[in-house]
Amino acid sequence: MDAPASAAPAVSFEHVALAFDDVVVLRDVNFTIADGHMAIVMGPSGGGKSLLLKLILGLVRPDSGVIRIHGVRIDTMSERELMVVRDEIGMLFQEGALFDSLTVEENIGFKLKDGGHLAPDVIRARVEEMLAVTGLREFIDRSPAELSGGQRRRVAVARAMAARPHLLLLDEPTSGLDPITARSVDDAILALRDVEHVTLVLVTHQLEDAFYMAGHEAIATPTGAHIVPAPHRSARDVTFLVLNDGVITFEGGIDALLASDDDYTHASLSGWVPPLHA
Repeated sequence: MDAPASAAPAVSFEHVALAFDDVVVLRDVNFTIADGHMAIVMGPSGGGKSLLLKLILGLVRPDSGVIRIHGVRIDTMSERELMVVRDEIGMLFQEGALFDSLTVEENIGFKLKDGGHLAPDVIRARVEEMLAVTGLREFIDRSPAELSGGQRRRVAVARAMAARPHLLLLDEPTSGLDPITARSVDDAILALRDVEHVTLVLVTHQLEDAFYMAGHEAIATPTGAHIVPAPHRSARDVTFLVLNDGVITFEGGIDALLASDDDYTHASLSGWVPPLHA
């Protein structure tokens, strides 16, 4: 029998395998992500990191193994059953995928309005709340074409969070952004994690962003979220997962990652020291 959701990890993979024709992508993937924690998934390009997010959403089914979300097995669910699970999950795709014909307000409130159960003033209040968290209050009436790349990415983050999902999946949220814009997106994600208390699964190739989010936290203030260093938080709330050659070759906190003797992990970090550990 499945464990009660309240006692179970937010995400659990047990011996998950998946191949496309003769190409084996995942051989034996095992990991858990505790409720309210953040997992940062790293690994080589084409190694299946984004595929993990699609498996969590039920967009792709494994060939074998078990996937549970908050203790409930999803890999055997029907599409109708999966729709209920997805209502509790927010997803930020690499490209952001905003609706060009809608304003920022309409983009963020789209899922809330689509449900048909909330009054317009309630939707507006939630949109304004998400814009405050992501630092975009003054852009509520603008179209995506009037925003910078980083602003569009933050709107996409706000939209993913608007329905108050218990679990947020982020696929390369800072890819292709300049360092200053990437930092603003990182800060928005930290605010969602620490102010909204959401479980996060983040796929990234950006080492600087990964270590920044593992070593900082957001504190709620009357003027918005304030980001401060928290070098010891990662040992408690942030887990690094390294996916390589179809398996999880490392699972642990930042200090263990830096000391890892796993060949891929060691090669990836060679000569690179995160600021808080310099």
